[in-house]
Amino acid sequence: MRTDVFGALANPVRRRLLETLREGPRSTGELAGLFELGRPAVSEHLAVLRASGLVSEEPRGRHRFYRLEPARLAEVGKWLHPFEHYWKQRLEALSDLLAEDDET
Repeated sequence: MRTDVFGALANPVRRRLLETLREGPRSTGELAGLFELGRPAVSEHLAVLRASGLVSEEPRGRHRFYRLEPARLAEVGKWLHPFEHYWKQRLEALSDLLAEDDET
């Protein structure tokens, strides 16, 4: 069973892990070095990301490397798209209102 993507994205540590993985695959040790958390705690966050399908794991010898899985993020983007349209309209309306105030 896959973990909820939005639940996985709710945690700032997991979001930072994903941001780092945009640059390419990283080992558990490299990723753990980014945080003031113990390696086991980072491994737990990676396990949540893996269970949600946001990252994949590749064993290389004694190390594990993690890679971003963009397809799951694309699903999030599709879900967010209507909200982006909504906020764009709202900001345009605000801009129009402020322009009217400047004219008066």
